[in-house]
Amino acid sequence: MAPHHLPFYLAPGSGTDTLMVVMGVFLIGTLLWVGTLYWKLHSLPERMAHKSQKLQFEFVAVLGLISLFTHMHIFWVAGLLLALIDIPDFGTPLRSIADSVEKIADAAPGEGAEAPSATPPPTDRPDIARKEHSHA
Repeated sequence: MAPHHLPFYLAPGSGTDTLMVVMGVFLIGTLLWVGTLYWKLHSLPERMAHKSQKLQFEFVAVLGLISLFTHMHIFWVAGLLLALIDIPDFGTPLRSIADSVEKIADAAPGEGAEAPSATPPPTDRPDIARKEHSHA
């Protein structure tokens, strides 16, 4: 009783709907593609901060995880901005200064560092010795 010339989008009498199978494969492929695109976009701040310091990278990674689980996009934006700026390295110069001060403090008198004497050094010029010092 069915007409002989059915449109292509209707299933034939055998029960296999070709259009539904094609759309199912297309839907699965599209979901995989969009999911991959989403993960690449979501990990963008972490990939940008990977070249920077370890502490900055960890902050960006934590902000990315927080934004992923809370669905609050402000954390992702904060991570992206933190990944974009270059935080100066204050640790290395301060560590060098601390090491130098520690070496100076640990140096025993007479081991390369001149020990300060309690008496002022003798002056060869009499006019310098008699010069008054201002306390202002």
